[in-house]
Amino acid sequence: MSYVGPEFDPSPPPRRRFGRRPLTVTVAALVPACLAGWLVYQATSGSDDGGPDRSLPASSSSSRQATPPESGSAPSSPSHPDPDKSDKGGGEGKGKGDDGKGDGNDSTTKPPARRPAADGPLKGKIVVVDPGHNSGNFQHASEINRQVDIGTNRKACDTTGTSTNAGYTEAKFTLDVSRRLRTLLEKQGATVEFTQDGDRPWGPCVDERAQIGNKLHADAVVSVHADGSGAGNRGFHVIMPGKVKAGSADTTPIVAPSKELGERIAGSFLHATGSAPSNYIGGGTGLDTRKDLGGLNLSTVPKVFIECGNMRDAKDAAQLTSGAWRQKAAQGISDGIVGFLRG
Repeated sequence: MSYVGPEFDPSPPPRRRFGRRPLTVTVAALVPACLAGWLVYQATSGSDDGGPDRSLPASSSSSRQATPPESGSAPSSPSHPDPDKSDKGGGEGKGKGDDGKGDGNDSTTKPPARRPAADGPLKGKIVVVDPGHNSGNFQHASEINRQVDIGTNRKACDTTGTSTNAGYTEAKFTLDVSRRLRTLLEKQGATVEFTQDGDRPWGPCVDERAQIGNKLHADAVVSVHADGSGAGNRGFHVIMPGKVKAGSADTTPIVAPSKELGERIAGSFLHATGSAPSNYIGGGTGLDTRKDLGGLNLSTVPKVFIECGNMRDAKDAAQLTSGAWRQKAAQGISDGIVGFLRG
């Protein structure tokens, strides 16, 4: 550890002569000892002039969730690509979730207070970001298994999501990417709201996730996920709502704008990350339309899901667990939203 403090000459100062009394020898011995003690204190304590403050967490204040460290073993999770039932997250994580960049995106601290929107091209626009799943869902099986109405039928409130083979969960991945995305969008002047920010013990249910965007009259909603398909299935895909009119669901007004939002995100995501579109869904387009997802069926505002990659494939998992790649993913999603909102 390097020393941070005033300039210091380690050589002892010349001694004044007061005669040959024993006190002179005692003082001479104490001076360098005191100085050495002061040096050790400065090297190991917080400094007001640039040294680390050990009274604060290692991550920055923009990191806004209290999540337990990874267990190192993969939780049991569905392997099919259904974002409502297994918005799966994973990767070969580092255990503590810190990517070493010091950017506060390691999901280890509580959410901050809301900040006023900055001036920018998206000033006045409301974007809802929906981080798929919740790390606490594993401890709330009865709550998340409760059936809710999605218009066409009933479905589980939420799921645990997936994980990489090394145990990095989808819930942790989605929250990290979502926080990075929020930072980028807020710099553009958008007001960004989350469906959950690590600030609730489980959920919310898929119907409540849709209602949050609806009540805010959001200009765009993006649900962030990672898939849990078989090894060898690689790439990202964006899921858009199909035309549904049943029960409490009516996607008729949002099908067209959601398609535009999805196409823009797919294009910008490919450009920002260099990842190929899914080789197992969407016929190579990176686009998929579905009518069985409550988060889409119940939405009354433009909304899409993005599956950023397959956590169960080793090559995709290597990307999903990289902080640098997650930043690119957030940038790609942000660019797509900005392009959609600016027209």
